[in-house]
Amino acid sequence: MNAVFYHAGCPVCVEAEQQLAKSLDPTRYSVEVVHLGTDSSRLLEAESMGVKSVPALVLDGTVFHINHGADLSALKA
Repeated sequence: MNAVFYHAGCPVCVEAEQQLAKSLDPTRYSVEVVHLGTDSSRLLEAESMGVKSVPALVLDGTVFHINHGADLSALKA
């Protein structure tokens, strides 16, 4: 199963990434980590997947928003 973890490097995002690394079984999930703070070229992709804020995990097209670190609109500025 494919998963994409979008984040912006904030403390909430870093903590979520660490928890995610401990929680998802690597034999079941192929996880790509996308730091939107350093790779803004992926913002439109995240938005088209339904991501409204980061950190967010997309598992096979379903978005799971984790806590609330930053709105995507803040990353576009």
